[in-house]
Amino acid sequence: MNEKIKYAIIGAGCMGQEHILNIALIDDAEVVALCDTSEQSIKESLDLLNNEVAIFDNYNDLIEANIANAFIIATPNFTHIDILKDVMKSEVHLLIEKPLCTTVKDCQEFEKLAENYPGVIWTAMEYRYMPPVQRMIKEIHNKTIGDLKMLSIREHRFPFLHKVDDWNRFAIKTGGTLVEKCCHFFDLMRLIAQSEPTRVYASGNQDVNHLDETYNGITPDILDNAFVIVDFKNGVRAFLDLCMFAENSEYQEELCAVGSIGKIETEVPSNASGITNSDIRIGMREDQTALKENITVDPKIHDAGHHHGSTYYEHTSFINAIRNNTEPEVSLSDGLIAVAIGEAAEKSIKEGRVVQMSEFNL
Repeated sequence: MNEKIKYAIIGAGCMGQEHILNIALIDDAEVVALCDTSEQSIKESLDLLNNEVAIFDNYNDLIEANIANAFIIATPNFTHIDILKDVMKSEVHLLIEKPLCTTVKDCQEFEKLAENYPGVIWTAMEYRYMPPVQRMIKEIHNKTIGDLKMLSIREHRFPFLHKVDDWNRFAIKTGGTLVEKCCHFFDLMRLIAQSEPTRVYASGNQDVNHLDETYNGITPDILDNAFVIVDFKNGVRAFLDLCMFAENSEYQEELCAVGSIGKIETEVPSNASGITNSDIRIGMREDQTALKENITVDPKIHDAGHHHGSTYYEHTSFINAIRNNTEPEVSLSDGLIAVAIGEAAEKSIKEGRVVQMSEFNL
């Protein structure tokens, strides 16, 4: 395939618009169609485009039009399963925004339906592609710090943004905060540990955010903070520290990995800070040496979204898989297990117990 990759975006809201900005930076790709029921989202998306595109308010009409060879699914989480069942008949390449679906059950249903799908199916996990995180992963897998023993991820950030119809205020539509927001981090944990999770323990609550909001008389029920511990088969233990009422933070994410002979740490600045670079520090135990390197993201790429340049790098990898007919770097199985860890963490909080991953029959 030498022609441009022609994208159609189903879901033209906040994340759909980030995809538009990043695709615009790629010479051999273009957006050719938008599909959304929100006129405001369509208008905002059109303002970002430099070319004419087809507009749809029904994704089945988009499928029938047959004008794209790659679909981005960036609709509200709870709509994914039904949309995915329908878009499969198009047989185009699919990039599905996280979470894959809101429940393990729905993820498993889609995975089964997609067993013989001819196109690339890619679960969008942008955090894998942040340059300082990619460098950290490389050093861990190269055994720079020996055998990995402990991994911690801290995200201190702003509350959930307002989205169309405020669908992200309720766990029934998002899968819960630890599925909606944190599947990114559980995917990272598994990727870094190179092992499968065995059990999850979590403590969390809704302490500050959205308590004074009501929608049709119902108060939002999504968590705004949590601690989550994930144990892996190879003995690695991982920890997530999430706070969503800490928007005045210099660093939105901080990651630390400790191995048998050393430690690696890095951070991702908040977009509000305007900082485009991060430090990665590698400290060794025996000789007490430390290497510190600054990693900079091209400002043009950095400013095309809210994920420290990662959406751009994700698209270049997705396009590479399409052109070379290779396996996706983030598979349906990856998307499923990330949702399963999030669902286990939500269950752990509700039931006050350790949740065994074997309970999900993965």
